[in-house]
Amino acid sequence: MNIKKILNDIGEIYSPLTYECRQELIANSKLITYRKGDIVVREGQYAKKAYLIIEGCARAYYLKDGKDISDWFTFENQFMASIVSFFSDQPSPHYIEFVEESNVLEFSKEALDLLSNKFHDFERFISKIVTETMLGLCERLHTIQFSKAEERYQNLISIYPEITQRIPLTHIASYLGITLETLSRIRNPKIRI
Repeated sequence: MNIKKILNDIGEIYSPLTYECRQELIANSKLITYRKGDIVVREGQYAKKAYLIIEGCARAYYLKDGKDISDWFTFENQFMASIVSFFSDQPSPHYIEFVEESNVLEFSKEALDLLSNKFHDFERFISKIVTETMLGLCERLHTIQFSKAEERYQNLISIYPEITQRIPLTHIASYLGITLETLSRIRNPKIRI
């Protein structure tokens, strides 16, 4: 994997990074492969790392009364972290799990702070990522509050057309706030009675 190319591509998506900033980011990060099912943050832990997904996907989820509820998914060229813990130094309310074998660029909160203080372009870069994340979460909240189950599913498929091949349907159903049976009926309208 060519980290320089990866960072150039990510800069194109979010905000360009200077050569010096990219070099320091490379020096302050690690390329790591996680296996399917690896959990890198558990509820109650302090999350000190963030992940840029190069290949693969991950999810954040809660456990509520023993029930697994997916909160969001990330795929290639997206970032994953336990946002509450990472940015506010609070215990994580989430679990972070890799759903596929994933190659990621991992970096620490300290590295992010160092680079943000040293490079204005990195500060802009992080600001764009946080803004995109917040807008996505606002859209998700709006969709859950005001859309019917079928509309929620169609919206998700329009954003991530291949999600049903990559994420187990039980996780998709919990993300949409519906039962697995309802999701099955939405996906296969012929089986409706």
